[in-house]
Amino acid sequence: MTGVHWDISWHRSIGRDSFWTPAHLDIYFCGVLAGISCGYLILSTTLQPASPLRESSVTLWGFRGPLGAFIAAWGGIAMLTSAPFDDWWHAAYGLDVKILSPPHMVLAAGMMAVQIGALILILGRMNRTQGRERARLGALYLYVGGMILVCIMVLLMELTFRSLMHTVHFYHLLAMVGPLVLAALARGSGYRWAATAVAGVYTTFLLLMGWFLPLFPAQPKLGPVYQHVTQFIPPEFPLLLIVPALALDLLWQRTGRWGGWRLSLVSGAVFLAVFAAVQWPFADFLMSPAARNWFFGAKYFEYFASPNSMYVHYRFFAAEQDALFWREVGLALASAILMTRLGLAAGDWMRSIQR
Repeated sequence: MTGVHWDISWHRSIGRDSFWTPAHLDIYFCGVLAGISCGYLILSTTLQPASPLRESSVTLWGFRGPLGAFIAAWGGIAMLTSAPFDDWWHAAYGLDVKILSPPHMVLAAGMMAVQIGALILILGRMNRTQGRERARLGALYLYVGGMILVCIMVLLMELTFRSLMHTVHFYHLLAMVGPLVLAALARGSGYRWAATAVAGVYTTFLLLMGWFLPLFPAQPKLGPVYQHVTQFIPPEFPLLLIVPALALDLLWQRTGRWGGWRLSLVSGAVFLAVFAAVQWPFADFLMSPAARNWFFGAKYFEYFASPNSMYVHYRFFAAEQDALFWREVGLALASAILMTRLGLAAGDWMRSIQR
């Protein structure tokens, strides 16, 4: 995730001047690490009958190994496969700066598989242990869960800029992601403050990237250049997901005996209401002169940002009107409820993982 945010910042500050940028090498080195480490786990478990992992492994195509190792190894291969695909894509179609392109989606699928594989590796061990070791694995679990949330939010980055924060569609998008991730990870861990911890990892990571990247000089190498850029452009200030995450943790601590759909109905509504209640006014603050500093980062614009854009002029896109407004509200609420239910079901499955 460090390499991904570095790469996005590179695109926004310099442009895609070469495939062999340090940010790209950072990303693909992680794919190599995942492939080698998980490949070793699989081969050592397969070839050594006395391997301590053999009893807690699954069999696939004649190989034996932990379930998470197979998933993460596939992710590492997918990440490396995306590299020549991405290089060819830019050679054929130009040096774009889009996050949602076909090679980037292959890369994103690989990264998600690596992180989900790591999570399942941890769960397979965590669910078989108690005491201090379980607590240590639980901390790793929450960290990986937070990075999964970071990864998903990268895919939504182009759809969640602050100019869009006064549209209901913005909250609809978050309702399709936040409840699913938070419910699944909280249910899977059994930790009282799991959702808050996961959102805290996401928040801390984005803050550090937002404060760290502008410390380094950068200059555009592609045109057209509309904004004066002299340093790396950081990601926007993190969304206030930690607030609804805290509200959900408090709710779940008091509703342990509720049925799945009843809990999902209330949890989805709580997530959407609390998130909108804090993010909508905070978006007003982000548009104000008080946020145009190094801490909140509202003063940074990529070199290709049009001087006539709503974003550069600190203006919101108008909220939906009349029937469209209420339709989006209804869809957002339905999405939050459904995603919470899926997350709770996924969390129950995660608690049963032993291999």
